[in-house]
Amino acid sequence: MPDSEKPNILWLCTDQQRYDTIRALGNSLVNTPNIDRLISEGVTFTRAYCQSPVCTPSRASFLTGRYPRTTRCRQNGQAMPPDEQLISKILADNGYTCGLAGKLHLASCSDHKVETRIDDGYSTFHWSHHPQPDWPENAYTQWLASKGKTWEELYTGPGTDYLKEGIPTEYHQTTWCAEMTIDFIQENKGKPWMFSFNCFAPHHPFDPPKEFLEKYNPDEMPLPKYREGELDNKPTFQQLDHEWAHNTPGYFHVTGMRDQDKREVTAAYLAMCEHIDQQVGRIIDALDESGQRDNTIVIFMSDHGEMLGDHGIYLKGPHFYEEAVRVPLTIRWPGHFKPDHRVEGLVELTDLAPTLLECAGIDVPNRMQGRSLREHLNGDANPSHFRDFVFSEYYNSWTHEDGYGTMLRTETEKIVVYHGTKDGELYDLENDPDEFENLWDSPNHQELKLHLMKQCFDASVFTMDPDPPRLGAF
Repeated sequence: MPDSEKPNILWLCTDQQRYDTIRALGNSLVNTPNIDRLISEGVTFTRAYCQSPVCTPSRASFLTGRYPRTTRCRQNGQAMPPDEQLISKILADNGYTCGLAGKLHLASCSDHKVETRIDDGYSTFHWSHHPQPDWPENAYTQWLASKGKTWEELYTGPGTDYLKEGIPTEYHQTTWCAEMTIDFIQENKGKPWMFSFNCFAPHHPFDPPKEFLEKYNPDEMPLPKYREGELDNKPTFQQLDHEWAHNTPGYFHVTGMRDQDKREVTAAYLAMCEHIDQQVGRIIDALDESGQRDNTIVIFMSDHGEMLGDHGIYLKGPHFYEEAVRVPLTIRWPGHFKPDHRVEGLVELTDLAPTLLECAGIDVPNRMQGRSLREHLNGDANPSHFRDFVFSEYYNSWTHEDGYGTMLRTETEKIVVYHGTKDGELYDLENDPDEFENLWDSPNHQELKLHLMKQCFDASVFTMDPDPPRLGAF
């Protein structure tokens, strides 16, 4: 495919945004007119699942089209091996100019320096893992300095033990990410490009700008989904996280929360989602005004979800509830993809990389394990089915360093196996879609449990690395 026919790719990826945070998809409490517009103009996959419920392994997975165990980037703080190949590198090798603003998070940055990069293909790299000025390489910190501001002086709004009035919209990291994206779009017109907008929001701490926080009345927010006593037969990790949402800055003691605190956190989280939507609108308007609307694929998604108090848990961890692993996913390409189209079939984020390469006319490497969604984007496939199951993994990452879990979800059931323990979860999603009743030890469900454990084991085996190829019989 000649460069003039290759579509641009605008990849909008938020951090820790649940699937149920968009008005057009059923949440009447949040205001998201710009994402709603993308949904009306594109294809929305209503049951898209990440391959890990924490950042680094999920991002490594969807940027390579491979599973966490295959990339060997299985944990937060674990560096991407240099022989892995990101889709940004493949695109760059095929004539694309690639850029990024915000997170990459494919390596540790605990030494207070910019995270180690492999040959990732990004020629424009505005790196800011998170807004806090922990290191001078934070491009967002440098941007604030250019405006005569510091994060410390701006981050002084009132708050509680659970949320805070954040930095004004004008100086917010999400706003900065949008401005870097708009600059790139305008500067690279006329040649194929791919840009990764990777804001930190709505990741905790829950700290939206004042003007957005004031839009959401906590009294109108629902309480999290939780049944008294439901944790009695849930895994140990969940019982621990019900007491603490991780004892480090920005997190909080869950058991001390009042109902009003919970409603206020939900309000703050949705306010952060609306701020993201505002900046998405700015980006889409700039794209359209630049005359690049029709030759640009736009993706809106998140890397994983947020428990937000459901099942008595906040934030993330070795948890595979829908709130943690199901994410928003909408893709628009005017004139090419079917507008206002919903696909209910199960899909994985591994499917994005091969899809984009196929759309760009680039051969999909054998090492990629995802499957192209192109027929669904064209509207040429049954929207109710794509995969028989989705698979997700957690390996000794972030919190609970002794936690190893794998999840397999079919159309009607879900099993979670915590390896090296007696813990597990089994849900009948037809009769218990909110995953309250764990059937792992139910005498009446042992045959189903054994069947799904076999499927989960098979999935773990079949996600082995396809490379190197077999070249001979012996």
